[in-house]
Amino acid sequence: MKIAIAQLNPTIGDIFGNSNLILEAAKKAEVEGANLLLTPELSLIGYPPRDLLIDPSFIAAAGAQLLQLAQALPPDLAVIVGTAVPNADGVKLGGKPLFNSAVLLQNGAVKQVFYKRLLPTYDVFDEDRYFEPGKNSNYFTIGELKIGVTICEDLWNNEEFWGKRSYAGDPVSDLAKLGVDLVVNLSASPYCAGKRRVRSAMLQHSIIRCGIPIIYANQIGGNDDIIFDGSSFAVNRKGDLIQVLASFETDFAVLEYDQAKQDLVGSNQQSPAGIEAAPLSFYPGEGDAEIWAALVLGVRDYVRKCGFSKVVLGLSGGIDSALVAAIASCAIGPENVLGVLMPSPYSSDHSINDALELARNLGVAIELLPIGDLMKTYDRTLANLFVNTPFGIAEENIQSRIRGNLLMAISNKFGHLLLSTGNKSEMAVGYCTLYGDMNGGLAVISDVPKTRVYSLCRWLNYGSEKLKNQAELGKEIIPVNIISKAPSAELKPGQIDQDSLPAYDVLDDILQRLIEHHESSQQIVEAGHDEAVIKRVVKLVRQAEFKRRQAAPGLKISDRAFGTGWRMPIAKVSSY
Repeated sequence: MKIAIAQLNPTIGDIFGNSNLILEAAKKAEVEGANLLLTPELSLIGYPPRDLLIDPSFIAAAGAQLLQLAQALPPDLAVIVGTAVPNADGVKLGGKPLFNSAVLLQNGAVKQVFYKRLLPTYDVFDEDRYFEPGKNSNYFTIGELKIGVTICEDLWNNEEFWGKRSYAGDPVSDLAKLGVDLVVNLSASPYCAGKRRVRSAMLQHSIIRCGIPIIYANQIGGNDDIIFDGSSFAVNRKGDLIQVLASFETDFAVLEYDQAKQDLVGSNQQSPAGIEAAPLSFYPGEGDAEIWAALVLGVRDYVRKCGFSKVVLGLSGGIDSALVAAIASCAIGPENVLGVLMPSPYSSDHSINDALELARNLGVAIELLPIGDLMKTYDRTLANLFVNTPFGIAEENIQSRIRGNLLMAISNKFGHLLLSTGNKSEMAVGYCTLYGDMNGGLAVISDVPKTRVYSLCRWLNYGSEKLKNQAELGKEIIPVNIISKAPSAELKPGQIDQDSLPAYDVLDDILQRLIEHHESSQQIVEAGHDEAVIKRVVKLVRQAEFKRRQAAPGLKISDRAFGTGWRMPIAKVSSY
C-alpha cells in the first residue's frame, strides 16, 4: 500500500484556493499509485483560523467546499483533509461549537471523521476557545490495514519523553490498544529554532514505546507571526527516520507500507540529516541557516498573503536594518525592496556610506531623504514649550518619529509594506521609539536577539550560499564595517548602545534566562550576572510592555516571542 504526504502551504480563509492545493496533490498521488493521501491539520481552512471560526458563514462555506472537493477527488484515492466540523451536540450539551477534525474522503463522499482530542492552550495556541475535544481515538481501514488517526497535539503527551503528563488522555497509547498497524498525524506545528529535532526525537521515542510506525504530515508557510517549517517525516517500527520532507518548502512524497514486514518503507528515501542536525539550542553559534530560512519564508508569505508586492524600510547603516534588507531581498527579490536613508546631523559619514554600499550589494533601490531641516522645524515649533530644558530623550525620539512619518508616507503613497527593523533585545527593554522606528506592518527580526543578528550576518557573509549577485561580485553581502562597528542609534553625538544598555552578550543571556527559561533574579545572579544589572534589565522589560503591545506583528522563531503567545498585563505591580 502506498501513502502520499502533501506538505502544503494553505492560506487562512482561502477555502477554495486551499481546496485546489489538495486536489492538485491528490491528482499527483493518483499518478504515483498512492492509495492514501495525507494533508496537514485544518488544511482546508488554514491554521490558525482564530476568530474566523466564530463566523457561521465561514464554517458553512468550508462544509460546502469539503463536499465539492470529495466529488472532485480521484474516486479510488482515500484523502484525509483537515477542517473544522460543527459539534451537533454543542448547544444541547453545553460544549464548544466545533471539532478540529480530520475527514476521510473517498468515492465522492465523507467516509469517516476523526476529532482532535488534545487541545493546546499554551504559547500561540488557544484551541479550547473554539473546539470541543474528541473523546476517543479511532482508526479506519484500507484493505486489512488499520490506520489510526491523530491531529497534531495528540502526539505530544508522551509522559516518558517530557517527564510529565500535560493531558489526562494519551491518544497514541489508546490507538496501540486498538491494535492499529500505522498511525498518521495531520499537523500544523509552528516553527521555533531547534524544534525539528525535538519533534523527531519525541516521535522516535513514541515508536520505541508503542512499536507502531508513524507518518507525520506538517504544513509549511507563514501565517501572520507564526511560521511553519514543514519537515514532515515518517518513522518505521524500529524508530528509524525513513523519509524526511523539505523544510520551509512545499513538498510531496510517497511511502509504502509493506504488509509482509508490517512496517513502513520509503519509496524515495531522503537523508534525515536535515532533521538530526537541527540544533536544540537557540542562541549564538548554531542554527543560523534554519533561522534565516524561517525568516525569509515568513516575510515572503506575509507579503504575498496580505496582498503586497513591494516593501520599504529605513536603512540606517546599522546591522539590524542591513539584516532585514537582506532577508527581504531574498524573500521577494531586490527589485521589490526600497531602502530609505534619512541622515540627521548626527549621522556619521561611515553609516551613510555603509547603507549605500549595502544597497549596491543587494541590488535594492535607495532614496536619500535628509531630515536636518525637519528637525530644525520641530525645534522652532517646540522652542517656547521646551525652553530652559536640557536636550534629552524627547528630542532624540523626534528624529526617529520624523523618519517613521516619512516611511509611512511612502508606504501610503505607493502601497508598499513597511518593515520595521528592531530586534528582540531592543523590544525587550524598550530601546525603541513608539511611532518612530516601531512603525510598520511587519517586525521582521523582533524575535531575533542582537547577538543572533550578528551571527546571522556573519553566516550570511561567510557560511551561506551567497545571493547570486554577490557570488558574481565576490564580496560580502553585509559590508564588514556594519558588523565591526559599535552599534548606535546615532540620535546624539558619539552615542553608542552601550551608553544605555549592558553589553549585548550579557543582556541577551539575561533576557533568555528571564523570558524563555522563566528564571528568577536570584537564579540569574547564581548564573554569574551582576545583581544590579539584572534588576535594571528586569525593570526595563516590565516597563516596556506598553510599547510591545503597540508593535507590529513580529515573526516568531523562539519558544517565547513578544507576539500571540505573550499575554502580559500592562498595568501591574511587580513587587516580586
